[in-house]
Amino acid sequence: MLHLMTDLHHTLLKYPMFLENLVMELGFQFTSPGPIFWSIGSFSIRWYGLLIALAVIFGVSLSRFLAQRRNIDPELVSDLAIWLMLGAIPGARLYYVAFQWHEYANNWGEILAIWKGGIAIHGAILGGAIAAFIFCRHHFISFWKLADLVVPSLILGQAMGRWGNFFNSEAFGSPTDLPWKLYIPSYRRPLGFENIEYFHPTFLYESMWNLCGFSLLIALWFAEERGLTVRFKPGTFTLIYLITYSLGRVWIEGLRTDSLMLGPLRIAQLVSMGGVAIGILGLTWIYPMNRNLPDIAANVISTRQ
Repeated sequence: MLHLMTDLHHTLLKYPMFLENLVMELGFQFTSPGPIFWSIGSFSIRWYGLLIALAVIFGVSLSRFLAQRRNIDPELVSDLAIWLMLGAIPGARLYYVAFQWHEYANNWGEILAIWKGGIAIHGAILGGAIAAFIFCRHHFISFWKLADLVVPSLILGQAMGRWGNFFNSEAFGSPTDLPWKLYIPSYRRPLGFENIEYFHPTFLYESMWNLCGFSLLIALWFAEERGLTVRFKPGTFTLIYLITYSLGRVWIEGLRTDSLMLGPLRIAQLVSMGGVAIGILGLTWIYPMNRNLPDIAANVISTRQ
């Protein structure tokens, strides 16, 4: 018996090394095959654009499905999707360009080259939120009810879109020797890291984090349908999304080597901490304080009636 316990103790001590060797043997080291999915002649389809397109298709389908279960016209979601793209895509690009202006000041033609990468999700959220607000005012619909339909699709789309960073060999973290390290070709390495090959795959961390956030939102959505005692007020899912996504972004951004900066501060961390604060304050407002979120679109409805 003593002999068996000793062997077990030695096995447990060796387990981390065994796990690392197993991961290495399974080929968990990430190496991008390149940004091009398919090409013929001068025409090419990039992984980044393909993933964004797939995220939109899946997102619209999911939001239409959720709308049906809330007895909301699914066509409303399809109409909103057009507005969101018109707001989110330019917003994502302009946000990135604004904080990387030194790269574009003398090369304005590259500003429109969004297929090469260089977009910021916070810019997309801001642009999309503005477009959604205008859409809701135009159709006299509650902004928060519509936002709650969209955020599960949004965080799922973010999980998919992060893989575009993988194919572009961008948005990676600091150097690492972990078994799931990411190989970055020399021409993509930042200054000071030219001789280092492997980095944290922060695209993977954020993609997995967003999938967990998506699972949480969907679980809460269907739990409410099955008869939870508490009925979620409009805006609840949007605020939970803000907190969930922002918490992950704060720590993942701290690993990045290519963060958008404002002096010594990482812009994404500042915005994400603001998102956490807004989410917590919003949930406090609608539950402990038992109030509804300000909703101008909803007020317009009541005024017109």
